Formats: sequence, C-alpha cells, structure tokens
Amino acid sequence: MTDDALTQAALANKTWVFEEARKLLARYPNGKPNGEPIVFETGYGPSGLPHIGTFTEVLRTTWVRRAFETLTGGRVGTRLVAFSDDMDGLRKVPDNVPNGALLQEALGKPLTQVTDPFGCHPSFAHHNNALLRQFLDRFGFDYEFVSATDAYTSGRFDDALRQVLRHFDDIMGVMLPTLREERRLTYSPVLPVSPTTGRVLQVPVQVVDAEAGTIAFTDEDGQEITQSALGGMSKLQWKVDWAMRWVALGVDYEMAGKDLIDSTIQSGKIARILGARPPEGFNYEMFLDEKGEKISKSKGNGLTLDDWLKYGGERSLEFYLFREPKKAKNLHLGLIPRAIDEYWQFRGRWPEQPVEQRLGNPVHHMHGGAVPEPTALPLGFGLLLNLASLPGVADKDTAWRFVQRYAPGTSPESDPELDELIGLAVTYARDFVVPGLRRRAPTEAEAAALRDLDTLLADLQADTPADEIQNAVFEIGKRHYGKERLREWFQAAYETLLGSSQGPRLGSFIALYGIDNSRRLIAEALAA
Repeated sequence: MTDDALTQAALANKTWVFEEARKLLARYPNGKPNGEPIVFETGYGPSGLPHIGTFTEVLRTTWVRRAFETLTGGRVGTRLVAFSDDMDGLRKVPDNVPNGALLQEALGKPLTQVTDPFGCHPSFAHHNNALLRQFLDRFGFDYEFVSATDAYTSGRFDDALRQVLRHFDDIMGVMLPTLREERRLTYSPVLPVSPTTGRVLQVPVQVVDAEAGTIAFTDEDGQEITQSALGGMSKLQWKVDWAMRWVALGVDYEMAGKDLIDSTIQSGKIARILGARPPEGFNYEMFLDEKGEKISKSKGNGLTLDDWLKYGGERSLEFYLFREPKKAKNLHLGLIPRAIDEYWQFRGRWPEQPVEQRLGNPVHHMHGGAVPEPTALPLGFGLLLNLASLPGVADKDTAWRFVQRYAPGTSPESDPELDELIGLAVTYARDFVVPGLRRRAPTEAEAAALRDLDTLLADLQADTPADEIQNAVFEIGKRHYGKERLREWFQAAYETLLGSSQGPRLGSFIALYGIDNSRRLIAEALAA
C-alpha cells in the first residue's frame, strides 16, 4: 500500500484518533508557519507519583500524534512535550511517602525546593520527575521533558510573563467571576515567591511595570515588597499558568479529563488575551471503580498501573484504553481476561482487513501500523485461566506442559508472547479465580449426563482434536437436555467440574487438560 493511499483512507476514517488529528489539519491547512513542528503537550503535577492517569494521557496523545503523521504522510514534523509543573507550591503532605515531617516544614515552597523525603534526589520534585521519566522511558514514549522550574528560572517564560502583566486586568476579568466571593479578595494571577521564606504566596499583587516585569505585594512578615516577577521570582496560578505555557511553548494540542472542562475554557480565554490561539484537544471521561464510583487516590479505590501490568500485561491495558475515550470507563482487575482475549481477536483480524478497517482497529494504532507476528495464539487467555485454576496447575512450568501437548511445537523460547500470557494466567488464577471456586455436587440428572460423557471420553484417543471432543459434548447435552436446554448442560458441567457458573469451550478445555485428567474431574464430581 502506498503512503498516499494510506493518507487518503485516514482522511475519511472516523476513528477518534483521526477525528482529533483532523482538527490539527484544519488548524494548519498549509502547515505550521516557517515549517515549525506541531507541538503536543501532556502535563504532570509532581506532588505525587506517576500513575495510570499519567500513562493514559501520554499514550492517547501519542496515538493522536501518530494519526496526524499518517494524515500528513510524515511530511509535517511533530513534538511531544511532557511538562512537569514542578514549581507549584507544596500544598499538603502525601500519605504515601516517608519522612512526612520534612515535607510539613516545606509547605508552600516550590516542589523543587522541598527536601526529597526518600533522600536520593536534590528535591521532592526531582525525585518524582525522575520517576516520571523512567515511567515514560519504560514504555518507549518519544517525548521532550520540560521542567516548569527550569522554564521559569532560565527566562524561557519571561516574554509570556510580561504579556500576563500587560493584560493583568483583562485576566482578572476572566477569572474573578469564576471564584467564590471570599477567594476574589486574595486572588492574583501572579504568585510571587517570598524573598524571605521562599514560599509561593497566595496574596494580592499589583503590577508596577509590566515591561520591566516588576510587581508589588505584601510578604508573609507584613513587609511591602517590590521585586521582579521574572526569572523564577514568581509563578502563575494554574489556569493562567496553563494558558501562558501554551503560548510560550507554542502548544497545538493537549487533551484533559472531563473534570477540567471549565479550566480548559478559562485557560483558552486567557490564551487569546495573551495573543495566541488555544490548542486543539478534547476532554476524555473519567475512570470508575467496579462499583461505578469515580476513582480517587484519597479514597484508595483506584487501580494502579502496576496492578494491571502484573495481571494483564501492557497490551491489554493499551487496548482497553484505546476504545471509547469519551465514555466513562470502569477500571478494575475483573476486566483483564476479556481485554486480553479481545486484543488477540482484533490482532487476528488485522492481516485480512482492508485498509479502511485496519485504521479503525485498535491494534493498528497500538503497534504503529506494523502489527507483529504471530497475529494469533493457539489458545486464549480464558482457556489458560481455567487450566491454571485447576489443582496441580499452580505454576508456569506445569501449565506449559499442558499447552505443549495441546499445541505441539510451542515453547517459551519460540513463543514469548504465549509465555507471558501463561505467566499472567497463573498469577491471575492464583489471586482471583481459585479463591472463589466452589465445585458443587451434581444432581441425579446431571450425574447421569456426566457418566455418559465419561463413557464417551473413554473411547477417544488422547490426541483427539478439540472440535471432535466438542461435538461429542454437544451430543451428550442434546441427549439429556434437548437442544432447547443446552445452556443448562454446559452450566452444570462448569459448576460441577470447574467450580464456576461459566467457562471455556469444553472441547478445547478437555483437549488442553487431557482426556484422562478430565475423566478424573468427572470421577471426583460423581463421588461428591
């Protein structure tokens, strides 16, 4: 397929990443002035550790960036800026860090001036920034890291700060109507850094000389201070800071959560006051826990990135995050088995799909248009979970022996993705499936059907194909339950043999677990 054919197909594709990328084409029909690259931005507040929301925002922004490169045939340069708001004042002591007393003493100071409670970096912000960069590098993101402290203190933001001072009253006109009455009394778009304590102050400010960049305010000790707002001697309130950053860095695209819709609107107004066009972007929906409640770090009902990776791996998470970003998404470990199997189903379809369908397939974007081989595995995660949930199959090596009999020629060395999946299944089954399994005794009618199944299996060869076994299972079901009640037969088999109300395709399971082993399960059920 030619690049032009791919571009034409992308221009008509309705997948959300192309819808977003077309906003940038409309923004710059003839490319950005002077051939400058399109700038994508993601923001991070280093008062806490990187989390699944950080990953999600960078990942989704990267997909839009790639979609734009597809639309333009790679002829327009792009950059992704990962911005750390590390000059923000420390507002409270996090619960999940050591040496909290050190942080308590530093409340109000820029995060880059707060002692690292872990004792391994120059500041708390440096510690969390290092984690952020390790975090992003771990997943191979292509980005440029920008520190707010560096940008403020180096003078990189000075021109934009002067613009804020020039339009101070106009910005106040945007912000004051959005604030509570008592907040209006102390609000200032500019937050000076105290020359005596080093804290970022929430105090009223007067502009003395916008061109020179000087401001006046009352310090914490009551002293009247006149000092520069430039070179790191002040920072901006966050909505004003967001707008100034868009202007100073030339940001063209930034997405944000639905909870920031009002902030996006206000920052957009301020960006226009500063003489720039706000970036394109969209507001994604928030994550919910398994009860449908909004995930909150303070409530402790959230799911960490490491949790998902431990039980589901990276690809299933990417797949889950790609789909329907504008709909609220539950985020809990119970979603993992389906996400893994659906990822492999979509990956299996990709090679035979025409380009129009490929561009709507999540795996196309996950793999940058080069979906790797193999595009299918000999068995799915659900089947592996059932195997790993059985007595005696509690480790990866044992599970592999069953898999190799079911799929000869496979091995951990030749099939690393299957090897990863087996390991994930063993871990997930151990922690979440096995504790809830309860095999019940069969009724008389169910026992009769199970005895017939055992008799049938006794006549089959050990290497009988799964489809042939499945046909036999169906025949037993029709004989004892009739066509209309086959669902009851399968549910009875799952509950008496596996301890669950639902399960895998029985023919595939018996072929994987082995006919002799499956007959032992039947014997145990009948003995019960």
